[in-house]
Amino acid sequence: MEYDFDRIIPREGTRSEKYSRKTLEEKFGNPDAIPMWVADMDFQCAPPIVEAVTRRAAHGIYGYTSRDDEYFEAIAGWQRRRHGWDIQKDWICYTAGVVPAVCYVLLACTRPGDKVLIQEPVYHPFRNTAEGLDRGVEVNPLVLRDGRWQMDFEDLEKKAADPGVKVLILCSPHNPVGRVWTREELLRVGEICLRHGLLILSDEIHNDLIMPGHRHTVFAGLSPELAARTVTCTSPSKTFNLAGMQSSSIIIPDADLRGRYRAVLQKLHLGGQNPFGMAATVAAYNQCGDWVDQAVGYIHQNFLTLRDGLQKTMPKAVVYPLEGTYLAWADLSAYLEDGPEPAEVQVGRRAGVALDGGTWFGQGGRGCLRFNLACPRSLVVRAVGQIAAALG
Repeated sequence: MEYDFDRIIPREGTRSEKYSRKTLEEKFGNPDAIPMWVADMDFQCAPPIVEAVTRRAAHGIYGYTSRDDEYFEAIAGWQRRRHGWDIQKDWICYTAGVVPAVCYVLLACTRPGDKVLIQEPVYHPFRNTAEGLDRGVEVNPLVLRDGRWQMDFEDLEKKAADPGVKVLILCSPHNPVGRVWTREELLRVGEICLRHGLLILSDEIHNDLIMPGHRHTVFAGLSPELAARTVTCTSPSKTFNLAGMQSSSIIIPDADLRGRYRAVLQKLHLGGQNPFGMAATVAAYNQCGDWVDQAVGYIHQNFLTLRDGLQKTMPKAVVYPLEGTYLAWADLSAYLEDGPEPAEVQVGRRAGVALDGGTWFGQGGRGCLRFNLACPRSLVVRAVGQIAAALG
């Protein structure tokens, strides 16, 4: 079946955070800006998902819901087919999202004053969550080499050797710089973490959104030793546009680590799951692989449209290669004004495009912006034209 990703589906009136005129005005200085910021898709979900949720809604009773074998096998089967990772049913823990899972892992495995190691520029809730729980944050900054973001392994070794550092949060694929870490890179990370006894919290929520020519490697699948020290965060939310369903799968092979994690959930009374999220998850993983394949191909063409359009009209703009995720990372600092007004406000106010500001993601983000490319191509073309006209 061929899916239509070009169709513009109005989202006003659906309480969409991305399209809130009030939020666009507050964050970007323009209530009419093209929303290319919040990381959800503007694509309608695949028909089997819509049908499964509609069927569940038609039942008319939305009581407490338990997870059954069909649910667990859908998750395990997807990991096996897509990533060659064989997981057991009892490894799978539920949470409403990856960010809450980060919180629960830190509560289960660290104490106030312990340090968390992150690789900025990176998804900002990692820092916010750690600091909010009175954990310290240590940064292993990504570095630019030959126009490509890479890890600084010498610095990583140094930071990991600090006895106060207990956890590495690995973003794989990386949000926002779009890297898909190679097997060799991940093995080096793993060696360092094992050498210094670090727990690895691997955020792999974008692991199905891999651009042509690249392949995702499951970190916990590298070795039994690493699996025993890794919490893998996955979810159908990014892959299938189900963020509002709040249904994530946290995979923990080690029984002791899993027990500590579940003890936190039990203490906080967080075991329940949305019945619609469960229905959507099963349908997505069992029936919608072809939709994902087509969506990834479409997003890749959107990236080429963005890259070629900006580089043609704004030759000093730097659009970094997109290897994974649907989030492109670009440096427009050559066209921005010096002063206190952030990059995202300048682009929102002057060009009418709402983008995530690079400084939101920490060190290395200044002058950069994150583009959400999971949208109809006509919006990408409009955005490029408006940015070039206003800033170029």
